[in-house]
Amino acid sequence: MAKVRARIPMREQTPLTRIHNFQSVPYGYSEDEAVEEATRCLLCRKPSCEPACPVTISIKEMNHLIAQRKFKEAYMLVKEDNFFPACSGRVCPQEKQCEGSCILQKQGQPIAIGKLEAFIADWGRRHEVEISQSINNNQSKKIAIVGSGPAGLACAAECNKFGYDVTIFETLHKAGGVLRYGIPEFRLPKDIVDDEIKKLEESGVKIELNHTVGQNIYFSELREQYDAIFLGLGAGAPKFMGIEGEKLDDVYSANEFLIRANLMKAYKFPDWDTPIDVGKKVAVIGAGNVAMDAARTALRLGAGEVNIIYRRTRAKAPARAEEIEHALEEGIMFHELVNPVRFIGDDKGFVIVIELVKMKLVAEGGEGRLKSKPIEGSNFIMQVDTVIEALGTVPNRLFLSRTPEIETDERGVIKIDENYMTNIEGVFAGGDASSGAATVIKALGEGKKAARSIYMYLNAKEYASQ
Repeated sequence: MAKVRARIPMREQTPLTRIHNFQSVPYGYSEDEAVEEATRCLLCRKPSCEPACPVTISIKEMNHLIAQRKFKEAYMLVKEDNFFPACSGRVCPQEKQCEGSCILQKQGQPIAIGKLEAFIADWGRRHEVEISQSINNNQSKKIAIVGSGPAGLACAAECNKFGYDVTIFETLHKAGGVLRYGIPEFRLPKDIVDDEIKKLEESGVKIELNHTVGQNIYFSELREQYDAIFLGLGAGAPKFMGIEGEKLDDVYSANEFLIRANLMKAYKFPDWDTPIDVGKKVAVIGAGNVAMDAARTALRLGAGEVNIIYRRTRAKAPARAEEIEHALEEGIMFHELVNPVRFIGDDKGFVIVIELVKMKLVAEGGEGRLKSKPIEGSNFIMQVDTVIEALGTVPNRLFLSRTPEIETDERGVIKIDENYMTNIEGVFAGGDASSGAATVIKALGEGKKAARSIYMYLNAKEYASQ
Protein backbone atom coordinates (compact mmCIF):
# COMPACT_ATOMS: atom_id res chain seq x y z
CA MET A 1 0.00 0.00 0.00
CA ALA A 2 1.28 3.44 -0.92
CA LYS A 3 1.98 5.87 1.85
CA VAL A 4 -1.20 7.73 2.80
CA ARG A 5 -1.65 11.34 3.83
CA ALA A 6 -1.50 11.97 7.54
CA ARG A 7 -4.67 12.54 9.54
CA ILE A 8 -5.79 16.12 9.95
CA PRO A 9 -4.97 16.95 13.59
CA MET A 10 -7.68 18.28 15.87
CA ARG A 11 -7.11 21.76 17.25
CA GLU A 12 -7.44 21.84 21.04
CA GLN A 13 -7.17 24.13 24.02
CA THR A 14 -3.67 24.05 25.44
CA PRO A 15 -3.30 22.11 28.70
CA LEU A 16 -2.38 25.23 30.68
CA THR A 17 -5.56 26.93 29.49
CA ARG A 18 -8.06 24.09 29.73
CA ILE A 19 -7.25 23.04 33.30
CA HIS A 20 -8.84 26.32 34.40
CA ASN A 21 -12.16 25.86 32.61
CA PHE A 22 -14.83 23.29 31.79
CA GLN A 23 -15.11 24.18 28.11
CA SER A 24 -14.71 21.55 25.40
CA VAL A 25 -11.06 20.53 24.97
CA PRO A 26 -11.21 19.99 21.16
CA TYR A 27 -12.37 22.87 18.98
CA GLY A 28 -13.75 20.58 16.27
CA TYR A 29 -12.94 20.49 12.58
CA SER A 30 -13.59 23.47 10.32
CA GLU A 31 -15.39 22.74 7.05
CA ASP A 32 -12.11 22.75 5.14
CA GLU A 33 -10.42 20.47 7.67
CA ALA A 34 -13.34 18.03 7.59
CA VAL A 35 -13.32 17.93 3.79
CA GLU A 36 -9.57 17.33 3.72
CA GLU A 37 -9.85 14.52 6.26
CA ALA A 38 -12.84 12.92 4.50
CA THR A 39 -10.99 12.88 1.17
CA ARG A 40 -8.43 10.53 2.75
CA CYS A 41 -11.11 7.81 2.81
CA LEU A 42 -10.37 5.10 0.24
CA LEU A 43 -14.11 4.38 -0.22
CA CYS A 44 -13.48 0.65 0.07
CA ARG A 45 -15.81 -1.61 -1.88
CA LYS A 46 -16.49 -3.54 1.33
CA PRO A 47 -15.66 -1.08 4.12
CA SER A 48 -14.41 -2.87 7.21
CA CYS A 49 -15.24 0.12 9.41
CA GLU A 50 -19.02 -0.17 9.11
CA PRO A 51 -19.49 -3.69 10.59
CA ALA A 52 -17.40 -2.52 13.56
CA CYS A 53 -19.86 0.29 14.36
CA PRO A 54 -22.41 -0.73 17.05
CA VAL A 55 -25.04 1.60 15.55
CA THR A 56 -24.17 0.70 11.92
CA ILE A 57 -23.55 4.20 10.60
CA SER A 58 -23.03 4.36 6.83
CA ILE A 59 -19.48 5.60 7.32
CA LYS A 60 -18.27 5.26 3.75
CA GLU A 61 -21.18 7.32 2.40
CA MET A 62 -20.82 9.89 5.20
CA ASN A 63 -17.17 10.42 4.28
CA HIS A 64 -18.02 10.61 0.59
CA LEU A 65 -20.70 13.26 1.15
CA ILE A 66 -18.46 15.35 3.43
CA ALA A 67 -15.66 15.19 0.85
CA GLN A 68 -18.11 16.65 -1.70
CA ARG A 69 -19.21 19.33 0.80
CA LYS A 70 -22.70 17.86 0.83
CA PHE A 71 -22.96 18.53 4.55
CA LYS A 72 -26.74 18.55 4.82
CA GLU A 73 -27.03 15.22 3.06
CA ALA A 74 -24.30 13.75 5.29
CA TYR A 75 -26.11 15.03 8.38
CA MET A 76 -29.43 13.50 7.32
CA LEU A 77 -27.71 10.21 6.53
CA VAL A 78 -26.01 9.98 9.90
CA LYS A 79 -29.14 10.97 11.86
CA GLU A 80 -31.06 8.19 10.11
CA ASP A 81 -28.59 5.63 11.44
CA ASN A 82 -27.81 7.23 14.80
CA PHE A 83 -30.01 9.89 16.38
CA PHE A 84 -27.19 11.03 18.70
CA PRO A 85 -24.05 11.55 16.56
CA ALA A 86 -22.86 14.69 18.36
CA CYS A 87 -22.59 12.64 21.56
CA SER A 88 -21.20 9.38 20.17
CA GLY A 89 -18.77 11.21 17.89
CA ARG A 90 -17.17 12.71 20.99
CA VAL A 91 -17.16 9.84 23.49
CA CYS A 92 -17.22 6.63 21.44
CA PRO A 93 -13.97 4.57 21.57
CA GLN A 94 -13.54 4.68 17.80
CA GLU A 95 -9.96 3.44 18.03
CA LYS A 96 -11.32 0.05 19.16
CA GLN A 97 -14.20 -0.04 16.69
CA CYS A 98 -14.62 1.73 13.35
CA GLU A 99 -11.22 3.43 13.25
CA GLY A 100 -9.54 0.33 14.61
CA SER A 101 -11.00 -1.60 11.66
CA CYS A 102 -10.13 1.03 9.03
CA ILE A 103 -7.75 -0.35 6.42
CA LEU A 104 -5.52 2.71 6.90
CA GLN A 105 -4.96 1.64 10.49
CA LYS A 106 -2.27 -0.65 9.08
CA GLN A 107 -0.19 2.49 8.56
CA GLY A 108 -1.33 4.05 11.82
CA GLN A 109 -3.41 6.69 10.07
CA PRO A 110 -7.07 5.59 10.12
CA ILE A 111 -9.74 8.03 9.01
CA ALA A 112 -10.82 10.25 11.93
CA ILE A 113 -14.35 8.85 11.76
CA GLY A 114 -15.42 10.02 15.21
CA LYS A 115 -14.25 13.57 14.60
CA LEU A 116 -16.04 13.65 11.23
CA GLU A 117 -19.21 12.33 12.85
CA ALA A 118 -19.04 15.05 15.51
CA PHE A 119 -18.30 17.67 12.83
CA ILE A 120 -21.32 16.80 10.72
CA ALA A 121 -23.58 16.66 13.80
CA ASP A 122 -22.37 20.10 14.88
CA TRP A 123 -22.83 21.43 11.34
CA GLY A 124 -26.44 20.28 11.30
CA ARG A 125 -27.05 21.87 14.67
CA ARG A 126 -25.49 25.22 13.69
CA HIS A 127 -27.52 25.33 10.49
CA GLU A 128 -30.72 24.20 12.25
CA VAL A 129 -31.32 21.42 9.75
CA GLU A 130 -34.81 19.98 10.03
CA ILE A 131 -34.87 16.21 10.44
CA SER A 132 -37.28 14.41 8.14
CA GLN A 133 -37.56 10.70 8.79
CA SER A 134 -39.81 8.14 7.20
CA ILE A 135 -42.17 7.17 10.01
CA ASN A 136 -44.58 4.25 9.76
CA ASN A 137 -48.08 4.67 11.15
CA ASN A 138 -48.30 2.45 14.23
CA GLN A 139 -49.57 5.06 16.71
CA SER A 140 -52.10 2.60 18.12
CA LYS A 141 -49.17 0.79 19.76
CA LYS A 142 -47.66 2.34 22.89
CA ILE A 143 -44.09 1.78 24.08
CA ALA A 144 -42.78 2.64 27.54
CA ILE A 145 -39.06 3.27 28.00
CA VAL A 146 -37.74 3.15 31.57
CA GLY A 147 -34.62 5.30 31.79
CA SER A 148 -33.33 8.07 29.52
CA GLY A 149 -29.70 7.03 29.24
CA PRO A 150 -28.12 6.08 25.90
CA ALA A 151 -29.92 2.73 25.59
CA GLY A 152 -33.32 4.20 26.43
CA LEU A 153 -32.86 7.19 24.14
CA ALA A 154 -31.75 5.02 21.21
CA CYS A 155 -34.63 2.60 21.71
CA ALA A 156 -37.07 5.51 21.89
CA ALA A 157 -35.69 7.08 18.70
CA GLU A 158 -35.93 3.82 16.77
CA CYS A 159 -39.41 2.95 18.08
CA ASN A 160 -40.53 6.44 17.10
CA LYS A 161 -39.28 5.79 13.54
CA PHE A 162 -41.44 2.68 13.52
CA GLY A 163 -44.39 4.97 14.25
CA TYR A 164 -45.11 3.91 17.82
CA ASP A 165 -46.40 6.20 20.58
CA VAL A 166 -43.28 6.37 22.78
CA THR A 167 -42.97 7.65 26.35
CA ILE A 168 -39.74 7.73 28.38
CA PHE A 169 -39.92 7.63 32.19
CA GLU A 170 -36.90 9.24 33.88
CA THR A 171 -36.26 9.39 37.63
CA LEU A 172 -34.05 12.48 37.54
CA HIS A 173 -35.05 16.04 36.69
CA LYS A 174 -32.99 16.00 33.50
CA ALA A 175 -32.87 13.40 30.71
CA GLY A 176 -29.68 11.87 29.38
CA GLY A 177 -28.50 9.39 31.99
CA VAL A 178 -24.73 8.98 31.91
CA LEU A 179 -24.51 11.51 29.06
CA ARG A 180 -25.81 14.05 31.56
CA TYR A 181 -24.29 13.12 34.90
CA GLY A 182 -21.33 10.91 34.10
CA ILE A 183 -19.33 12.66 31.37
CA PRO A 184 -17.78 16.06 32.14
CA GLU A 185 -18.60 19.24 30.25
CA PHE A 186 -15.09 19.44 28.77
CA ARG A 187 -15.63 16.10 27.04
CA LEU A 188 -19.33 16.36 26.23
CA PRO A 189 -20.88 19.84 26.56
CA LYS A 190 -24.37 19.59 27.99
CA ASP A 191 -25.89 21.99 25.47
CA ILE A 192 -25.13 19.27 22.89
CA VAL A 193 -26.95 16.67 24.99
CA ASP A 194 -29.83 19.13 25.41
CA ASP A 195 -30.05 19.71 21.66
CA GLU A 196 -30.10 16.03 20.70
CA ILE A 197 -32.77 15.26 23.32
CA LYS A 198 -34.80 18.29 22.21
CA LYS A 199 -34.77 16.99 18.64
CA LEU A 200 -35.96 13.61 19.93
CA GLU A 201 -38.90 15.29 21.67
CA GLU A 202 -39.66 17.36 18.58
CA SER A 203 -39.86 14.12 16.60
CA GLY A 204 -42.71 12.96 18.85
CA VAL A 205 -41.13 11.14 21.81
CA LYS A 206 -42.56 12.15 25.19
CA ILE A 207 -40.30 12.33 28.26
CA GLU A 208 -41.75 12.20 31.77
CA LEU A 209 -39.12 13.58 34.17
CA ASN A 210 -39.14 13.04 37.95
CA HIS A 211 -40.98 9.77 37.36
CA THR A 212 -39.68 6.76 39.24
CA VAL A 213 -41.23 3.51 38.06
CA GLY A 214 -42.30 1.72 41.22
CA GLN A 215 -43.09 4.97 42.98
CA ASN A 216 -44.78 7.56 40.73
CA ILE A 217 -46.13 4.83 38.50
CA TYR A 218 -46.07 1.09 39.16
CA PHE A 219 -44.52 -1.44 36.82
CA SER A 220 -47.85 -3.31 36.77
CA GLU A 221 -49.50 -0.13 35.46
CA LEU A 222 -46.95 0.13 32.66
CA ARG A 223 -47.67 -3.44 31.66
CA GLU A 224 -51.40 -2.72 31.55
CA GLN A 225 -51.10 0.56 29.65
CA TYR A 226 -48.30 -0.19 27.14
CA ASP A 227 -47.87 -2.82 24.45
CA ALA A 228 -44.13 -3.24 25.12
CA ILE A 229 -41.63 -1.98 27.68
CA PHE A 230 -37.91 -1.36 27.36
CA LEU A 231 -35.74 -1.23 30.48
CA GLY A 232 -32.77 1.09 29.92
CA LEU A 233 -31.87 1.42 33.58
CA GLY A 234 -28.13 1.81 33.13
CA ALA A 235 -25.65 0.82 35.81
CA GLY A 236 -25.61 3.73 38.22
CA ALA A 237 -24.68 2.01 41.47
CA PRO A 238 -20.95 2.28 42.30
CA LYS A 239 -18.63 -0.55 43.25
CA PHE A 240 -16.38 -0.22 46.29
CA MET A 241 -13.18 -1.96 47.36
CA GLY A 242 -14.58 -3.03 50.72
CA ILE A 243 -11.55 -1.85 52.69
CA GLU A 244 -11.17 0.00 55.96
CA GLY A 245 -11.93 3.73 55.91
CA GLU A 246 -14.27 3.91 52.92
CA LYS A 247 -16.89 5.70 55.03
CA LEU A 248 -14.58 8.55 55.95
CA ASP A 249 -15.54 12.05 54.82
CA ASP A 250 -14.07 13.14 51.48
CA VAL A 251 -13.97 9.55 50.21
CA TYR A 252 -16.26 9.65 47.17
CA SER A 253 -17.45 7.18 44.60
CA ALA A 254 -16.79 8.53 41.12
CA ASN A 255 -20.57 8.42 40.56
CA GLU A 256 -21.31 10.81 43.40
CA PHE A 257 -18.37 13.05 42.54
CA LEU A 258 -19.30 13.36 38.86
CA ILE A 259 -23.03 13.74 39.54
CA ARG A 260 -22.24 16.64 41.87
CA ALA A 261 -19.95 18.22 39.30
CA ASN A 262 -21.98 17.55 36.13
CA LEU A 263 -25.68 17.24 36.90
CA MET A 264 -25.66 19.48 39.98
CA LYS A 265 -23.17 22.00 38.53
CA ALA A 266 -20.75 21.99 41.49
CA TYR A 267 -18.13 23.54 39.23
CA LYS A 268 -20.31 26.69 39.17
CA PHE A 269 -20.45 27.04 42.97
CA PRO A 270 -21.53 29.40 44.53
CA ASP A 271 -23.78 30.33 41.58
CA TRP A 272 -25.11 26.78 41.94
CA ASP A 273 -25.68 25.68 45.51
CA THR A 274 -23.73 22.41 45.27
CA PRO A 275 -20.47 22.58 47.19
CA ILE A 276 -17.77 20.01 46.61
CA ASP A 277 -14.44 20.08 48.44
CA VAL A 278 -11.55 18.47 46.60
CA GLY A 279 -8.70 19.77 48.77
CA LYS A 280 -5.19 20.15 47.43
CA LYS A 281 -4.15 16.52 46.97
CA VAL A 282 -6.52 14.05 45.30
CA ALA A 283 -6.18 10.33 44.67
CA VAL A 284 -8.37 8.56 42.09
CA ILE A 285 -8.54 4.77 42.35
CA GLY A 286 -8.88 3.10 38.95
CA ALA A 287 -7.79 3.79 35.37
CA GLY A 288 -10.91 3.63 33.21
CA ASN A 289 -12.55 6.51 31.38
CA VAL A 290 -14.57 7.37 34.50
CA ALA A 291 -11.36 7.60 36.52
CA MET A 292 -9.86 9.97 33.95
CA ASP A 293 -13.04 12.05 33.98
CA ALA A 294 -12.98 12.27 37.78
CA ALA A 295 -9.27 13.12 37.89
CA ARG A 296 -9.52 15.85 35.26
CA THR A 297 -12.64 17.25 36.92
CA ALA A 298 -10.87 17.39 40.29
CA LEU A 299 -8.03 19.31 38.68
CA ARG A 300 -10.45 21.86 37.27
CA LEU A 301 -12.18 22.20 40.65
CA GLY A 302 -8.93 23.45 42.16
CA ALA A 303 -6.88 20.44 43.23
CA GLY A 304 -3.17 21.18 43.26
CA GLU A 305 -2.14 17.57 42.67
CA VAL A 306 -4.13 14.67 41.25
CA ASN A 307 -2.89 11.07 41.33
CA ILE A 308 -4.22 8.04 39.45
CA ILE A 309 -3.75 4.88 41.52
CA TYR A 310 -3.85 1.69 39.44
CA ARG A 311 -3.04 -1.89 40.34
CA ARG A 312 -1.86 -2.74 36.82
CA THR A 313 0.40 -0.95 34.35
CA ARG A 314 -0.62 2.10 32.33
CA ALA A 315 -0.48 -0.01 29.17
CA LYS A 316 -3.26 -2.19 30.63
CA ALA A 317 -5.48 0.74 31.63
CA PRO A 318 -9.00 0.40 30.17
CA ALA A 319 -9.35 4.16 29.52
CA ARG A 320 -9.11 5.46 25.98
CA ALA A 321 -5.54 6.34 25.00
CA GLU A 322 -6.71 9.86 24.14
CA GLU A 323 -8.16 10.36 27.64
CA ILE A 324 -4.96 9.14 29.32
CA GLU A 325 -2.89 11.39 27.06
CA HIS A 326 -5.05 14.41 27.91
CA ALA A 327 -4.78 13.65 31.63
CA LEU A 328 -0.99 13.38 31.48
CA GLU A 329 -0.76 16.58 29.44
CA GLU A 330 -2.70 18.32 32.19
CA GLY A 331 -0.21 17.23 34.84
CA ILE A 332 -2.11 14.34 36.41
CA MET A 333 0.29 11.74 37.81
CA PHE A 334 -0.14 8.05 37.02
CA HIS A 335 1.00 5.57 39.70
CA GLU A 336 1.00 2.06 38.29
CA LEU A 337 1.29 -1.27 40.08
CA VAL A 338 -0.02 0.07 43.40
CA ASN A 339 -3.28 -0.63 45.24
CA PRO A 340 -4.97 0.78 48.36
CA VAL A 341 -4.95 -1.29 51.54
CA ARG A 342 -6.91 1.13 53.74
CA PHE A 343 -7.89 4.76 54.12
CA ILE A 344 -6.89 6.53 57.33
CA GLY A 345 -8.72 9.50 58.81
CA ASP A 346 -8.13 12.23 61.36
CA ASP A 347 -9.96 12.66 64.67
CA LYS A 348 -12.76 14.52 62.85
CA GLY A 349 -13.44 11.66 60.45
CA PHE A 350 -11.83 13.12 57.32
CA VAL A 351 -9.50 11.05 55.15
CA ILE A 352 -5.86 12.18 55.36
CA VAL A 353 -3.79 9.14 54.32
CA ILE A 354 -3.97 6.15 51.99
CA GLU A 355 -1.95 3.07 52.85
CA LEU A 356 -0.83 1.52 49.58
CA VAL A 357 0.88 -1.70 48.61
CA LYS A 358 3.07 -2.29 45.57
CA MET A 359 1.81 -4.88 43.10
CA LYS A 360 3.32 -7.26 40.57
CA LEU A 361 1.80 -8.96 37.53
CA VAL A 362 2.01 -12.73 37.57
CA ALA A 363 0.79 -15.52 35.31
CA GLU A 364 -1.66 -17.75 37.11
CA GLY A 365 -3.54 -20.85 36.08
CA GLY A 366 -2.35 -20.81 32.49
CA GLU A 367 -4.66 -17.92 31.59
CA GLY A 368 -3.50 -15.33 29.09
CA ARG A 369 -4.14 -12.28 31.27
CA LEU A 370 -1.66 -11.56 34.03
CA LYS A 371 -3.08 -11.07 37.51
CA SER A 372 -1.95 -8.36 39.89
CA LYS A 373 -0.69 -9.57 43.26
CA PRO A 374 0.55 -7.55 46.26
CA ILE A 375 4.25 -7.59 47.08
CA GLU A 376 4.62 -8.55 50.71
CA GLY A 377 6.25 -5.89 52.90
CA SER A 378 6.01 -3.15 50.26
CA ASN A 379 3.37 -1.03 52.00
CA PHE A 380 3.77 2.75 52.04
CA ILE A 381 1.56 5.79 52.63
CA MET A 382 0.36 8.74 50.58
CA GLN A 383 -0.99 11.95 52.09
CA VAL A 384 -4.36 12.96 50.58
CA ASP A 385 -7.23 15.36 51.07
CA THR A 386 -9.72 13.56 48.83
CA VAL A 387 -10.15 10.02 47.52
CA ILE A 388 -12.36 9.11 44.53
CA GLU A 389 -13.06 5.43 43.87
CA ALA A 390 -13.67 4.75 40.16
CA LEU A 391 -13.98 0.97 40.19
CA GLY A 392 -16.95 0.40 37.93
CA THR A 393 -20.70 0.19 38.45
CA VAL A 394 -23.59 -2.25 38.73
CA PRO A 395 -27.31 -1.79 37.95
CA ASN A 396 -29.16 0.35 40.48
CA ARG A 397 -31.44 -1.73 42.70
CA LEU A 398 -34.06 1.03 43.14
CA PHE A 399 -36.21 -0.36 40.32
CA LEU A 400 -35.16 -4.01 40.39
CA SER A 401 -35.81 -4.40 44.13
CA ARG A 402 -39.42 -3.40 43.48
CA THR A 403 -39.83 -5.77 40.53
CA PRO A 404 -38.52 -9.14 41.75
CA GLU A 405 -40.38 -10.85 38.91
CA ILE A 406 -37.63 -9.69 36.52
CA GLU A 407 -34.82 -12.24 36.52
CA THR A 408 -31.24 -11.08 37.10
CA ASP A 409 -27.96 -12.99 37.21
CA GLU A 410 -25.34 -13.19 39.96
CA ARG A 411 -23.94 -9.79 38.93
CA GLY A 412 -27.33 -8.15 39.34
CA VAL A 413 -27.80 -7.50 35.60
CA ILE A 414 -31.07 -8.28 33.87
CA LYS A 415 -31.22 -11.58 32.00
CA ILE A 416 -32.25 -11.25 28.35
CA ASP A 417 -32.49 -13.59 25.38
CA GLU A 418 -31.01 -13.10 21.92
CA ASN A 419 -33.87 -10.70 21.10
CA TYR A 420 -33.29 -8.55 24.19
CA MET A 421 -36.48 -9.84 25.82
CA THR A 422 -36.47 -10.51 29.56
CA ASN A 423 -38.20 -13.47 31.19
CA ILE A 424 -41.43 -11.43 31.01
CA GLU A 425 -43.11 -11.39 27.60
CA GLY A 426 -43.18 -7.94 26.05
CA VAL A 427 -40.56 -6.55 28.43
CA PHE A 428 -37.16 -5.89 26.87
CA ALA A 429 -33.87 -4.59 28.25
CA GLY A 430 -30.51 -3.38 26.96
CA GLY A 431 -27.44 -1.33 27.69
CA ASP A 432 -25.59 -1.47 31.00
CA ALA A 433 -28.65 -2.86 32.82
CA SER A 434 -28.36 -6.13 30.91
CA SER A 435 -24.68 -6.27 29.95
CA GLY A 436 -22.94 -4.58 32.86
CA ALA A 437 -21.09 -1.28 32.68
CA ALA A 438 -19.82 -0.72 29.13
CA THR A 439 -19.64 2.17 26.65
CA VAL A 440 -22.14 4.76 25.48
CA ILE A 441 -21.98 3.50 21.91
CA LYS A 442 -22.60 -0.11 22.96
CA ALA A 443 -25.68 1.02 24.87
CA LEU A 444 -26.89 3.04 21.87
CA GLY A 445 -26.44 -0.02 19.66
CA GLU A 446 -28.32 -2.30 22.03
CA GLY A 447 -31.18 0.17 22.38
CA LYS A 448 -31.48 0.32 18.61
CA LYS A 449 -31.42 -3.48 18.25
CA ALA A 450 -33.96 -3.91 21.05
CA ALA A 451 -36.32 -1.53 19.25
CA ARG A 452 -36.16 -3.72 16.18
CA SER A 453 -36.95 -6.75 18.35
CA ILE A 454 -39.93 -4.87 19.79
CA TYR A 455 -41.11 -4.17 16.24
CA MET A 456 -40.80 -7.85 15.28
CA TYR A 457 -42.53 -8.92 18.50
CA LEU A 458 -45.50 -6.59 18.03
CA ASN A 459 -45.86 -7.51 14.36
CA ALA A 460 -45.82 -11.23 15.17
CA LYS A 461 -48.34 -10.69 17.98
CA GLU A 462 -50.66 -8.75 15.69
CA TYR A 463 -50.36 -11.38 12.97
CA ALA A 464 -51.14 -14.17 15.44
CA SER A 465 -54.29 -12.38 16.59
CA GLN A 466 -55.74 -12.15 13.07
